[in-house]
Amino acid sequence: QSITGVGFQPDWTWTKYRNDTYGHRLIDAVRGATKELYSNNDGAESTTATGLTSFDSDGFTLGSSSGVNHNNGTYVSWNWKAGTTSGLTTNGTTTITPTSYSFNSTAGFSILKYTGNGAAGAYVAHGLGTTPAMIIVKKTSGSAGWFVYHQKLQSTYNIYLNTTDAEFGGAYVYSPDATNFRLRDHNDVNQNSETYVAYCFAEKKGYSKFGSYTGNGNANEPFVYLGFKPAMVIYKRASDGTNNWSIFDNKR
Repeated sequence: QSITGVGFQPDWTWTKYRNDTYGHRLIDAVRGATKELYSNNDGAESTTATGLTSFDSDGFTLGSSSGVNHNNGTYVSWNWKAGTTSGLTTNGTTTITPTSYSFNSTAGFSILKYTGNGAAGAYVAHGLGTTPAMIIVKKTSGSAGWFVYHQKLQSTYNIYLNTTDAEFGGAYVYSPDATNFRLRDHNDVNQNSETYVAYCFAEKKGYSKFGSYTGNGNANEPFVYLGFKPAMVIYKRASDGTNNWSIFDNKR
């Protein structure tokens, strides 16, 4: 089945079966169509030949896998465009240059595939030209959690994408600047010779915002100012309790 109407050729598609319990599937053009990761578990990358089979000029094509194309199943997909696959900027502190990548500095988004070197404090080039506000890292060659750096978490803290856990210290992914971000010498993010993917995001005025707010328990509060009307909102209780991640969008 060909899915059209995206408006561009996506480089990252995140899709979810809405009326069944199949996992969230994340597929990107850097790792290749049919290469799936599941954001709700810590499993390694898998190949599903009948999943998302190609990224097309206005969307994507699906095979018969029930996770993405069950008969009469209802689905949602969120799509991002990167597209620049050469000219990644590095500097004298860069110690890991991604083996393949795609970035869009205008939209503030990059996809990086890199090989770990096992070194403490490794510097990975991200291609955005400005400091990322959020970074998601996942080991693809083995089981490991999804590590999220966010600029509004406590300093040296990360949070897991695949669990309900609160933020935790010890920063596996940390200290981004305009060229690189850093990795702890841990097997989950930087094991020597193992492969990983990173999704990096920078704030762009009127397009994206990465912030935090404090709840007050009132029915219509608080108002969170973004400077634009969002199409998609992702939030997670971070500092003091275990709660699910939630995603809202203007299509559902």
